[in-house]
Parts: sequence; C-alpha cells; structure tokens
Amino acid sequence: MEEILDLLRENARLSVEDIAAMTKKTPEEVKEIISKLEADGIILKYAAIVNPEKDNENKGKVCAEIEIQVTPQREHGFDAIADRIYRFPQVKSLYLMSGGYDLKVIIEGDSLQEVAFFVSSKLATLDGVRSTKTHFILKTYKENDILYVENERDRREGAMA
Repeated sequence: MEEILDLLRENARLSVEDIAAMTKKTPEEVKEIISKLEADGIILKYAAIVNPEKDNENKGKVCAEIEIQVTPQREHGFDAIADRIYRFPQVKSLYLMSGGYDLKVIIEGDSLQEVAFFVSSKLATLDGVRSTKTHFILKTYKENDILYVENERDRREGAMA
C-alpha cells in the first residue's frame, strides 16, 4: 500500500498498468488497493500543481500567512474555532501550531486590501481570537517539495586574483 501511495504522491497521473508494473502486482490488485485508499479517506484528492508565477489568470492573487492566538473553548479545545475558520472560502490551509501562536492560516485574496479586510472583519472578530499577525507571501521558491524557480543562474564561484 505504501509503495503505491509513494508512486501516486510523486505522479498522480500514473496509470494502473504502470503502477502494477512498478510494484509487480496485477492491475486488478492495484485498482483494489487504490479504491480502498480512497474509500478509507487516505487519498482525498488528485490535483495539478500549478506554478503561480506562470498562471496568468491568478497572477495578481495575494497570499498571506496569518498567525492567530486564541483562547481554546472548554470541552472543544481549538477544534471549535478551527471549524469556524476553515469554512471561509478564502482559507486555503489551517494548522494547529506549537510555539508562540496557536493557529496558522494561509489565505488568498485579490488584493492586499481584500486580505486585510478579511483579517480585520472576519478572523480578528471571532470569539476566542486574542490576536492576529499577518505576513504577506511575496514569492514562493519551494512548496511541498516542488521548486517554483528556474535554475538558470550561473552558480559557479567567482575566481579571485
């Protein structure tokens, strides 16, 4: 199972036949394993990874990381407030963190003002939110093991005389 998951993580477009050949299983066994992984909620989605710098339609989008300090609710901990936050369509990712803040939210908007308005009017006003700190993402170099920068620069050390 893990071998098939690793192959799909690397390339979700692999055919069942290719996976079968790589794992020395029959195509029927591979189909059965993939179906079980999907049914058990281990595989949630298949998606294309798009370079945001080259996606002309979404090129002007603004992405921000927001650190949120919250007061956990009795009997629900952080889950109740996390449930309210991840339902906003602007929220792309939400993480419970250790350290200086409790939740990390990644959001996307059409402008700096739209993101700022979302943080000030939607996130900061939620019951239990004590503080927010917004960091705008200026450029993505690498994400989830994917490099977004092209390595065209000459990286040789200069010779010193």
